[in-house]
Amino acid sequence: MAKPLPQPFDKQKVVAENRRARYDYFIEERFEAGIQLTGTEVKSLRQGEGSIAESYATAEGDEIWLINSHIPEYSHGNRLNHEPRRPRKLLLKNREIARLHGAVTRQGLTLVPLSVYFNGSGRAKVEVALARGKKVHDKRETVKERDWKREQQRLLRSNG
Repeated sequence: MAKPLPQPFDKQKVVAENRRARYDYFIEERFEAGIQLTGTEVKSLRQGEGSIAESYATAEGDEIWLINSHIPEYSHGNRLNHEPRRPRKLLLKNREIARLHGAVTRQGLTLVPLSVYFNGSGRAKVEVALARGKKVHDKRETVKERDWKREQQRLLRSNG
């Protein structure tokens, strides 16, 4: 009996996406986390600026931190502006934090941010995944599969 697919998160406006993560990792489980931001960071994200391409998440103690994410300074923020690459705390339930911490320490999984977005109620959220790193041959297999699917679509369009 197949496990039912989880419901997708309520993504109203996607600000940043880590497309490389799906190429470099096998995604095992996804979580939706709030993110602790300052006012100028939220304003900068609402303008569609931000990047999580080189970022990762760590489990330190009983907290999860988003490291190396880049939210540029707000253009109209004066001396009260934020630091663009500061560590940001992710807001999860205690049970989820314990689960993520255990998976990272015992199973050797990695916490990878997949996207930053605003949900239906206007809150900034981060989609974080527990992931297992791919080896070189796995990446080659992914490329082959993607190319074959593209070729199938081409053949269907030309013959269909």
